[in-house]
Amino acid sequence: MVDELVLLLQALLVRHRALSIENNQLMEQLRLLVCERATLLRQVRPPSCPVPFPSTFDGETSRLPEFIVQTTSYMLVNENRFCNDAMKVAFLISLLTGEAEEWVVPYIEMDSPLLSDYRAFLEEFKQCFGWDEEEDDDEDEVDNY
Repeated sequence: MVDELVLLLQALLVRHRALSIENNQLMEQLRLLVCERATLLRQVRPPSCPVPFPSTFDGETSRLPEFIVQTTSYMLVNENRFCNDAMKVAFLISLLTGEAEEWVVPYIEMDSPLLSDYRAFLEEFKQCFGWDEEEDDDEDEVDNY
């Protein structure tokens, strides 16, 4: 019986040695693949965004049109990131500071439906921060010519 155990132990040691060698070979292949991946990633650079990341908005009425143009442009060229209204509203909110940030807090606290309706949120936002609808109408008339 002892001889059988010794033979079994030897077979296990041989199997262990073979598995260790195989494991070392696989680890070396993995190391080479990781290095190759790193090399390829350095060669492939993501395309740069043609529109710069928008500035924050603190509620200053004179900056509102600029803020809306910046955010709208950024979302248009990155449309895969802003696939629904909630994402668009969340993006706008992330750029708010000061008075504008204070304005949005109650909407967040009451989980307002505006948070998932980009157009309605934008209209409320524009109304609060002094978007002059008459200027908007004048611009539309100019655009029609």
